[in-house]
Amino acid sequence: MRYVKENGVRAGGVGGRCRGALRGVCDRLRAAGDAGMTTSEYALGTVAACAFAAVLYKVVTSDTVRAALESIVGKALGVQV
Repeated sequence: MRYVKENGVRAGGVGGRCRGALRGVCDRLRAAGDAGMTTSEYALGTVAACAFAAVLYKVVTSDTVRAALESIVGKALGVQV
C-alpha cells in the first residue's frame, strides 16, 4: 500500500478508503439533483393551504352561502324550512 502525504497528513490506508467512499457518495448525491421539496417549500405550501382554508371557511359560513346551502339540503331531504 502506498502512502501519500496530503497537507501534512498521511493518506491511504483506512482513512483514504473512507474518504474515497465518502467522495463517491457525495458525487452520487450531487448528480441526483433536487428530487423533492425543501423544508421552506413545505412551509410555504402549508401557509398557502391554511390561507385558502381560512378564506373558504369565511365564504361558506357567510349568511348568503349558509342560506343557500340550507335551502339545497332542505330541498334534497324534502323538509320545509
